[in-house]
Amino acid sequence: MSVLFKAAPPETDPGFENIRRTVWHRRGFLGSQTAYVTLAFIIITLLVATLAGNFTTTNNLLNISRNFSYIALISLGMTVVIITGGIDLSVGAVTALTAVCTMVLMRWVTDSPLAAVPWAALVVPIAAGLALSAFVGWVNGMMVARVGLSPFVTTLGMLSICRGLTYVITQGRGQPPSGPYVAEFLSVTNGNVGGLPASVVYMLVCAMVLGFTLRHTSWGRHLFAIGGNEQAAVRTGVRVTRVKISAYMLCSLSAGLTGILLAGWLGSAPANLANGYELRVIAASVIGGANLAGGVGGPVGAVIGSALIEVIRNGLVLGRVDAYWQDALIGLIIILAVLVDRLRTRQR
Repeated sequence: MSVLFKAAPPETDPGFENIRRTVWHRRGFLGSQTAYVTLAFIIITLLVATLAGNFTTTNNLLNISRNFSYIALISLGMTVVIITGGIDLSVGAVTALTAVCTMVLMRWVTDSPLAAVPWAALVVPIAAGLALSAFVGWVNGMMVARVGLSPFVTTLGMLSICRGLTYVITQGRGQPPSGPYVAEFLSVTNGNVGGLPASVVYMLVCAMVLGFTLRHTSWGRHLFAIGGNEQAAVRTGVRVTRVKISAYMLCSLSAGLTGILLAGWLGSAPANLANGYELRVIAASVIGGANLAGGVGGPVGAVIGSALIEVIRNGLVLGRVDAYWQDALIGLIIILAVLVDRLRTRQR
């Protein structure tokens, strides 16, 4: 009887060796939307460089890298929120509020007893500004994860609150940095590191840290689990509320850091700082491969998506195309990116 039920050797099983296998160009990174966007970025960059002679100048390339680094920094945080299946529309307003409050605190600390403490006039305002942005993210996360409000409505309301507070504080006037450490502040936020703008270095470091965290930590795996199937994540013991709150805090923190860097670059924090950044940041994340349904995304896509948008914007400027076409083109790119992702998913 044992002979009758003996399994056939593996080499004699015909026709099953190709089950669930895909062709090489659809596996891993090559099969992701990020790969297609990277290819599109290379092609468009070469095209713009060919058509616009000033594109490849050193000053223009540095300008492009600096401009897209601010969007990319916020996109890193936005990607984390999108992975959980959420969205944060308040990032632009948080950027402005953090920058303005940091500048106001620099002036306040300079006129207070804390000014006697070495570096307090620089460290305290920056730390307080970042703490403020993290607090805004905590409020967003609490409303979404614990109270159960819609991420869209919650962050839309927070956008209005933060933008309104910014105008209340400034009365519409820009807030320049002040105090004994202005030169150091400008050096930290708008200096150069190895020939690269400081904002680009910060962006690259944050992208590498986020990439490692998403791939090699339990927190990163829990983010993808929540975005893939939140109910299943709850049943497997994932602390969904805590992870979601941390995602929104990280997103707002990235916006706050960007606001401080922008204030150093501009030499002031205007009340309308980062106005309309929400569209660019979401566009960069989605174009880079983050799925608005959740469960998909990464720092490489956020950076490439931001760079692609800036290259297109710079090409339009060099080509003297009406600036009002930029937002329309970004919206079109978002729709195309989602469409390509949907078609690619159906093919799988």
